[in-house]
Amino acid sequence: MDYVENPKEYYPPMHSAEHILNGTMDKIFKCGRAFSAHIERKKSKCDYRFNRNLTEEEKSIIEEKVNSVIKADMPIYEEFMERSEAEKIFNLSRLPDSAGETLRIIKIGNYDACPCSGKHVHSTKEIGSFKIISTSYENGVLRIRFKIGEK
Repeated sequence: MDYVENPKEYYPPMHSAEHILNGTMDKIFKCGRAFSAHIERKKSKCDYRFNRNLTEEEKSIIEEKVNSVIKADMPIYEEFMERSEAEKIFNLSRLPDSAGETLRIIKIGNYDACPCSGKHVHSTKEIGSFKIISTSYENGVLRIRFKIGEK
């Protein structure tokens, strides 16, 4: 599938990979989703509140888990939920009030779900492969830099 890039919108395969990374980080480390992200076609980064850098073994575990979700060919779809219900399930602190009372929830199979207004691929297999380029830790922030590759 070809995607036309709009400078105000994330590249759908990379954006979908970011969701899987966020779900994986929270499942493994219970650290929540990234509080800041910069998503681009060639490489991206996510920042997490954390207490140290990752070990090489942890990086491998994260890559393996993200790639297993990608290879599982999970559907990526949207559902809608009232804000009052969503706030019982999700952290809505980064969501602007202008998002309204009905929120769009992006679901990746039964693996991940979160409020989002961005574009995504229809299936995880469209992402290709996931690779952590590097990580760093400074002042309570873990930064993970990553890229996606060929399917």
